[in-house]
Amino acid sequence: MKNPNRLFVAYKPAGISSNQLLSRIKRRYGVKKAGYSGTLDPFAKGVLIIAFGNHGRLFRFLNKAPKRYRATLWLGAYSPTLDIEQIEQIDTIAPLREEHIKEVIASLKGELTYLPPKFSAKRLNGKRAYEFARAGIDVELKTVTSTIYDIHLLHYCHPFVTFEATVSEGSYIRSLGEIIADKLECSGALSALERLNEGQFVYDNEHPIDIKTALGIPKNRYNGTIDSVLLGQPLSIEDFDSKESGFYWIDNGDTVSILEFADDGVHYLLNKVEAC
Repeated sequence: MKNPNRLFVAYKPAGISSNQLLSRIKRRYGVKKAGYSGTLDPFAKGVLIIAFGNHGRLFRFLNKAPKRYRATLWLGAYSPTLDIEQIEQIDTIAPLREEHIKEVIASLKGELTYLPPKFSAKRLNGKRAYEFARAGIDVELKTVTSTIYDIHLLHYCHPFVTFEATVSEGSYIRSLGEIIADKLECSGALSALERLNEGQFVYDNEHPIDIKTALGIPKNRYNGTIDSVLLGQPLSIEDFDSKESGFYWIDNGDTVSILEFADDGVHYLLNKVEAC
């Protein structure tokens, strides 16, 4: 591979873990160092941002929000994981009015505070919540608040309700399914889940991402000699167009640099990162 550092979007199929997909991609491209952002549950499918080499350091600076999902809720199905992986009981329920389902789903729009799933990757006392759940240990999870930018019914074919949601980072779509089922006065579990995009990132046949169009932090302009940046020399805030504290990226031509402006000066976070 010409450039060992690469960023692109892969598409994870249902039925395998995010780690399994990453292993397949590493073998296919013949790379040793790779990572991904935003774990998808094994039963879920959809976009997964992949980084080769040192490009994994860019994950926290990418424009990854909002995220959009398509989910199918199985009404009457009970699962402690809130998905199809551990269905324990299926109750037969009478068909519901589609208009009522639309109203219930639409009611979730806006800021929503709820409990994350017990079987989730949320950290608790240094461990993932699912580790406690799998061990049968009951722990108290703290509520989370998400912004539901848009959520609407796509179609209803009893007992399956398919909806689409555009949400902030850190949202739990399985919990949204549980809330919808509760409001419909029945149990429910997701039978399908697809992540359609993470911010601006959509599946594009694994084409390399142009870093200059992917960053979620503002661009700044350095008015000194660019060699000072390329050599990692000390920089002065006074030599930049924007001088407010925060994170910025600057264009070096074929590469970009990510800097932090703080009270004690300019700090390099990443320097000379290949743009593609």
